[in-house]
Amino acid sequence: MRVDGTNRTALAAAPNAARRVPSGTFSLAQTQEPQAQSAAVALRTLGGIDALIALQGIEDPIERRRRAVKHGRRALDALDELKIGLLAGTFDQATMLRLKSVAADLRDTSGDDRLDQVLAEIDLRVAVELAKAGMS
Repeated sequence: MRVDGTNRTALAAAPNAARRVPSGTFSLAQTQEPQAQSAAVALRTLGGIDALIALQGIEDPIERRRRAVKHGRRALDALDELKIGLLAGTFDQATMLRLKSVAADLRDTSGDDRLDQVLAEIDLRVAVELAKAGMS
């Protein structure tokens, strides 16, 4: 990396020509008064934080729909895994636990009536399989 030009930090680090000589005592000038810290700055910052938290709570409908589709696909994958396990004769509790965890995610609404209806049908199928296994 090539650097052209003068070193500007050397100019800023040059010592002052007029140096003060310590007199051995410390005193404040009579014209200076102690400054009180204002509480308005803290209140303004708190309002800014509240506004940021409120903005984070606003959910995009497209993001909500995408998340609902993702949960539906996970539930269908878990149901397929259960079907394959039953057909192969390798039924295990891990698949049922996965179905149970997926079922909790299906209850969120997406904002799209047709998608919510499909998710409700998937949720019903998951509930039936959990009831068959005795894990309601």
